[in-house]
Amino acid sequence: MTIQTPGLRSASTDADTPAGVTPVTPAAPGLEGIAVAETVLSHVDGVNGRLLLRGHELRDVAGTLSFEAATVLLWAGFLPKADLARLTDLFAAARERASAALPAMCAAPTGLGVYERMRLGLAALPLAGDLHPAIAIAGAQPLLLAAAARLADGKAPLPADPSLGSAADLLRMLRGTPARPEEIAALERYLVTVLDHGLNASTFAARVIASTGADLGDAVLGAMAALKGPLHGGAPGPVLDMIDAIESPEAAEAWIADELAAGRRLMGFGHRVYRTRDPRADVLKEGLALLSPDLPALRKAEAIETAAQRLLARHKPDRKLRTNVEFYTAVLLDAIGLDRRLFTPLFAVGRTPGWCAHALEQQAGGRLLRPAAIYVGPDAG
Repeated sequence: MTIQTPGLRSASTDADTPAGVTPVTPAAPGLEGIAVAETVLSHVDGVNGRLLLRGHELRDVAGTLSFEAATVLLWAGFLPKADLARLTDLFAAARERASAALPAMCAAPTGLGVYERMRLGLAALPLAGDLHPAIAIAGAQPLLLAAAARLADGKAPLPADPSLGSAADLLRMLRGTPARPEEIAALERYLVTVLDHGLNASTFAARVIASTGADLGDAVLGAMAALKGPLHGGAPGPVLDMIDAIESPEAAEAWIADELAAGRRLMGFGHRVYRTRDPRADVLKEGLALLSPDLPALRKAEAIETAAQRLLARHKPDRKLRTNVEFYTAVLLDAIGLDRRLFTPLFAVGRTPGWCAHALEQQAGGRLLRPAAIYVGPDAG
């Protein structure tokens, strides 16, 4: 049945449709298979297990480009070239200026979580001035995360060091001491890996908000709210819980078999889009090996992954539950020494340039996102 709804656009046509009215296509739960935008930013090829960032394979970007350089790649054409040419310096300036949000963060109620305090800081961040709003927001996120984490631990936030890149300064502001080069490289790899990933839930939220004409700060705040939901951004922590519960590599198969027999889900496996291995998992696994080739955590993770893939194929042969990004995200960030409560905030730091890019791309198109709903309630007539 075709339902006519004024003021909506549709790819379908109907010769009998009255002028000014466009037909609505049948409902697609979860918007599965529905395209609502065209983008130059990233392409997720779920069938072949590929992720392109502005036409570049992820494996050619992550581990090669710094967080700032990868952001330049993503933002090309959306920000002035002069800003992109000195983005590292401008991100450093944004971290320094973000200290203006610290009073609001410090005044937050005791017990407020890291992520919630970080969002509070973003809401208090002044966006007026000579910095482009995307730079002011994305550049500020490392300081906001570090400050939120330290405040949650009862410690005073540390000021930014403008001589450092975003990843190095983030680790220093968290710990109070400089990070080792291999730790910085591992974190850079992670931040670049999660920079953008098509029209996922949080990115779609950012585009919807941006389409209303709201500013970038509102769009990113909305995206962060969407990310907080456990179906979108909450898997890396539970992956570590699973790894911790498996006492040794040799115990992996029996533990996983028991979990599957009990009908419980294995965290870190399966993805809504990828029907093969998530390419981001390989990029992060490589980074873990570079961090420490003899790392016991890597050997254990590999044993768990091998056992899980074999048992999942046997237990659920009709589903392609391959390793996803959360599995090696958990192992990599844990190896750097980062607490699991920081995993979702760290994801937000890495994804913020992508959220900003999508918001700017949506606003350049100038159209309000206004999907339809098919009414199935009672008829008053």
